[in-house]
Amino acid sequence: MSTALHVGLDLAWSTGVTGLAVVDGSGRLLDSGSCRTDDEIAAWLARLGGPVTVVGVDAPLVVPNATGQREAERAIGRAFGAYGASAHTANRGTFGGADPRAWRLAERFGWAVDPATPVGAGRPVCLEVYPHPALVALFGLPYRLDYKKGPRSQRQVGFAALVGHLESVPELRLADSPRWTRMRAIVADPGPGDLDRVEDELDAVLCAHLAWLWHHRPGALVVYGSADAGYVVAPPPPAHPAVRPPPVTG
Repeated sequence: MSTALHVGLDLAWSTGVTGLAVVDGSGRLLDSGSCRTDDEIAAWLARLGGPVTVVGVDAPLVVPNATGQREAERAIGRAFGAYGASAHTANRGTFGGADPRAWRLAERFGWAVDPATPVGAGRPVCLEVYPHPALVALFGLPYRLDYKKGPRSQRQVGFAALVGHLESVPELRLADSPRWTRMRAIVADPGPGDLDRVEDELDAVLCAHLAWLWHHRPGALVVYGSADAGYVVAPPPPAHPAVRPPPVTG
């Protein structure tokens, strides 16, 4: 079994909680958690005990445009908009003219940001990923999972579905993870604020799986956009029909 590690970061764009996860060369979840600062991310990475090969980061990475949308966001919208999984707009104004946080982290850790970088050829490669379209395509969902916003009861249903879908991925071997068992229990019976506290970590697990897919399943993911103009890595456009759910009432 390869010792190469694949990291997922559900990265806060500026401040806030960042989810962290790592899977091994077989795709098995080894660890997950959350933190806030860049130094805390660095400390977590330093404890991994193995070479990082691919990083999947849910946050804008390559953002050269001063205003407007990147082609990556327009392409994701064309492929996944009917499924409610369009991408948020990112431009230099979003970050006050500064480099995005993901870009700064890639520079700090020496990660390549061009998706054409051969995996395992030296430098780890860092890819921008996006959970919503990945979930739609990987699990054949008719519409995005509503677990990020809305009434608590609606979010809890979405979280339960997210947990179930991730547990259906055999490579993750989530039943073997004590931390996953704890997160699963929180989702099943959340207290005030619990869903917000585990959201980023759960997304990071998906991001780590996407990093693993990029390495081990060529063709499972494609590049929307370009290395120069900004991109998002996600599954190919889905062929199954989109079905928007009825609005939640009450």
